[in-house]
Amino acid sequence: MSVQVENLEKSMAKLTIEVSAEEFEAAMQKAYIKNKNRIQLQGFRKGKAPRVMIEKVYGAGIFYEDAANMIIPDAYEAAAKESGLEIVSQPEIDVVQIEKGKSFIFTAEVAVKPVVTLGEYKGLKYEAAAVEVTEEEVEAELKKVQEQQSSTVTVDDRAVEQGDIVTIDYEGFVDGVAFEGGKGADYDLTIGSHSFIDTFEDQLVGKNIGEDVEVNVTFPAEYHAEELAGKPALFKVAVKAIKTKVLPELDDEFASEVSDFETLEEYRADLKAKALERKEKEAKTAKENALVEKTVENATMEIADAMVVSQARNMVNDFAQRLQMQGMSIDQYMQYTGMTKDTMVEQMKPQALKRIQSRLVLEAVAEAENIQIDDEAVEAELQKMADAYKMELDKVKEYMGEAELDSIRKDLAVQKAVELIVDSAE
Repeated sequence: MSVQVENLEKSMAKLTIEVSAEEFEAAMQKAYIKNKNRIQLQGFRKGKAPRVMIEKVYGAGIFYEDAANMIIPDAYEAAAKESGLEIVSQPEIDVVQIEKGKSFIFTAEVAVKPVVTLGEYKGLKYEAAAVEVTEEEVEAELKKVQEQQSSTVTVDDRAVEQGDIVTIDYEGFVDGVAFEGGKGADYDLTIGSHSFIDTFEDQLVGKNIGEDVEVNVTFPAEYHAEELAGKPALFKVAVKAIKTKVLPELDDEFASEVSDFETLEEYRADLKAKALERKEKEAKTAKENALVEKTVENATMEIADAMVVSQARNMVNDFAQRLQMQGMSIDQYMQYTGMTKDTMVEQMKPQALKRIQSRLVLEAVAEAENIQIDDEAVEAELQKMADAYKMELDKVKEYMGEAELDSIRKDLAVQKAVELIVDSAE
């Protein structure tokens, strides 16, 4: 096998790979053995026709496709390794020569890791906003916990009010005809939640248990069901029950029940401290992102679209795995949203490009600054993984090959590059 490398524009390369006639012939023979039992030839029992007779009747090309498919994967892998290129996309294969008795030639067009020319990345200017937690924010946190600890009680001596939870039966009609999905029974609706369209909830305020109500609404122009979009509708609603939330008193007893503190004052102080810690982390992340973005803006590189597509596909696959963990398949998601994998890839391309740019620039900074990650740092990272998965360190190491360890080193070097950019910022 031989390989020739041609550098193309915008970080692309073409590998021309030639496989000897002898290897191609061996693949043709394997293709014949694989397929002969499916070929019936007059004068021969099924599966007993000689290859030469099959090729005479059907043409020499009958086994070309299978032979090519047998050769290409291993030949491409060997050629990619021999080329020394850092390939960052799936290959686009094109067969150049396929003929009995001749060498088999094909090309593989690939994206390669682009060269990054760094601009300024030290001493970048960044104005950080002051981090503080107001009393209003602490009060909002406290109210949130109070809401979580609320209970509901049934009300039977008054009409519906804002904030009530109303149990209803309902059925919707458009032009006097009931529509699909417009009917429900024993549905608990929180008045003021805006979970129903238009002024549906407002029209139930002031109504009593046992009362039948006609609610008139108009579907939004952008409604997901096209047959209902923009149309007026009448809902016949029966009010069956009214419940209201009862909030606990905000006092020392409340604090002791929801926290490890004995007084409300101590609990407020803890909420404030945690909110401050959260805001400081957010501010740190915002600073890092802004400075990395500025470093990317100051750098130049040519990124092949094939590299972006490959990254976007990986992101779609990651998204599919997260969905699977939540009990939903990617096929179900696409059915619900009307999207396809291609449209999802297209949608993720801008984010994929940004992710690639950041990674490439940070790797270039790490190289420019000669950032080295020693074995102790890698060991510490493996220990973190072991702790996270509740495994023994030695067991984690068993799963780590050279490629995985190299990836960890690169990730740690990138983190160090971020720290360098942030620490040197003005």
